[in-house]
Amino acid sequence: MKIWQEEWKPLAVIVAVFILCFYLPVEAIQNSERLRNAFFESLYLVRWYAQEHVLLCLIPAFFIAGAIAVFISQDAVMKYLGAKANKILAYGVASVSGTILAVCSCTVLPLFAGIYRMGAGLGPATAFLYSGPAINVLAIILTARILGLQLGIARAVGAIVFSIVIGLAMDFIFRKEELEKIEAQGSLPEPEVTRPLWQNALFFAVMVGILIFANWAQPDTTVGLWASIYAIKWWITGVLALALALILVFWLDIPAAKVVLIAGVTLVLALQFPQEPLIAFTVGVVGLSWLTSTTKGEAQEWFISSWDFAKQILPLLLMGVLVAGALLGRPGQEALIPSEWVTQAVGGNSLLSNFVASFAGAFMYFATLTEVPILQGLIGSGMGEGPALALLLAGPALSLPNMLVIRNIMGTKKTVVFVLLVVVMATISGIVYGVFFG
Repeated sequence: MKIWQEEWKPLAVIVAVFILCFYLPVEAIQNSERLRNAFFESLYLVRWYAQEHVLLCLIPAFFIAGAIAVFISQDAVMKYLGAKANKILAYGVASVSGTILAVCSCTVLPLFAGIYRMGAGLGPATAFLYSGPAINVLAIILTARILGLQLGIARAVGAIVFSIVIGLAMDFIFRKEELEKIEAQGSLPEPEVTRPLWQNALFFAVMVGILIFANWAQPDTTVGLWASIYAIKWWITGVLALALALILVFWLDIPAAKVVLIAGVTLVLALQFPQEPLIAFTVGVVGLSWLTSTTKGEAQEWFISSWDFAKQILPLLLMGVLVAGALLGRPGQEALIPSEWVTQAVGGNSLLSNFVASFAGAFMYFATLTEVPILQGLIGSGMGEGPALALLLAGPALSLPNMLVIRNIMGTKKTVVFVLLVVVMATISGIVYGVFFG
């Protein structure tokens, strides 16, 4: 009997899966239009996610996160964001860092994982995780322009303030673990500085620039600054890629011949297929992976660190997107949960409507800036302004795919508390906004 003390769990899983397969209601699924739609919506959403986000958003973010782990000293992270850093400085930096990053909730995950594993305090790290996707400049401008200046300002202020509140709450709730982290950090030796600060700053600026301009969204108008930038975004991305190539040669000691080979092939493909920039971008990414993985030293460490993040995060995100698509579908498409249920539940400014908006926003997946047109449609269908703000503050910061990844990074207990804090704070903000401005 002793053997079953250890083996009953896998046996229970096998039996449960067998019973599910044995009684699988294939006919009911085949004859149910909603179940069929849910199945295909999950596939449509994961295909769209792979096409629009993996190459242009996630892979650059993985390289940035890997670079944080390799090129940023632990002492530098702890100085500004560490558990024993100055609280005002730590939360100030964490709460506004996302203004320069045009990232969605999935793209910010590798960056969060990078700074958290490098020694950033739980409070500042979760403040960055929460505020990053919500306060990038493009999101605030688009919110103010389409949904109104008042809501745009409320979103920006709410995201910054609540990121600090949520971070402080996380730090307080798990203060015992944070004290242990402070003690551990105090015993670490002083790290050796191998590269000037300005070089690291320029290196990260180039990579962040590639991430931003490669994902620069097409504006509604064909005139103005945003339209002008969109028209030349791939030229800007190309110049930044050239700068990255020079950094690879002169600072990371990657052989110039290899870099020239990859740069030449990428340039030829960019000129040959100007209407399909993903082709050249993909070759550039593969080339960068080859260059860094085959060059010993810092370059190889950079690739290994980036690959570790990709292995841990990407499968969970894709799994989460599949589930989110099956439950909620794409905007304007039906899945298991009817869209009218959400619309009917978030009218007015009651406690329930704000909670439902926060809860739905926490589980739905929002790509960069897509929350604005979705909310525009919901407001047009009767959604209250309080619940609209609640969804804006909960949606970009969380999603079902994110929860799977965050749990893998900082554990189940911390993830549950973080999600609850986001939902509660978003609900409160919606109620307050609805009372004064709704």
